[in-house]
Amino acid sequence: MGKVHFVGGEKGGVGKSMTARVLAQYYIDKDQPFLGFDCDSSHGTFSRFYSEFSSPIVIGEEDSLDGMLAAVEEYPERDLIIDLAAQAAEPLGQWIEETDVFGLLDDLGYQVCLWHVMDDGADSVTLLDALLERYPQESVDFIVVQNLGRGSDFSRFKKSDTYKKAEERGALLIELPKLQSKLTQKIDFNNSSFWAVANDKGIMNIAERQRMKVWLRNTYEQLAQLG
Repeated sequence: MGKVHFVGGEKGGVGKSMTARVLAQYYIDKDQPFLGFDCDSSHGTFSRFYSEFSSPIVIGEEDSLDGMLAAVEEYPERDLIIDLAAQAAEPLGQWIEETDVFGLLDDLGYQVCLWHVMDDGADSVTLLDALLERYPQESVDFIVVQNLGRGSDFSRFKKSDTYKKAEERGALLIELPKLQSKLTQKIDFNNSSFWAVANDKGIMNIAERQRMKVWLRNTYEQLAQLG
């Protein structure tokens, strides 16, 4: 069964693109074919770092969104990784509901994975609750990413009714390990893939390359839990 990953979080600055990028790197390192789509027209972070694997999509333009479905039909052997922009829930949801996108993907043999990347603030919890309410379909898998680079204390979330609701829906909870801020900034300025950061001596020194390898190893352990 193929997979379509919608990587979102609705809130800006929670690490949606970081998650989409490391998921893409995971696919690359595992030799698993995929197509990437970047829905953030204002920043385009995903396509900036993984330009060979991603195409821009404009949320709110049906023809642009329909292109993702056309890609599923044209490349049935590839999974999709879709990096969603902040505040994309309403126009995206309207497109999904009007076109019955999830029903179509199910008919085509694809599993829909809705990723919610969150910090440790109350807004992220509220937005997750809204996501769970909006998509009650049993065929949808929810993946909740607690980004340790954007929050250190998720205890309030784990005590919330939303957490219980996510558990009841069978949501998979993983953590995105914290990456050293200096290294994150250096990656940003170099427009480098995670593989290049971990291996290219011309970009990073030996200690930085090692930190990236450790971070990727820890992150891949989290992703491996998803199956």
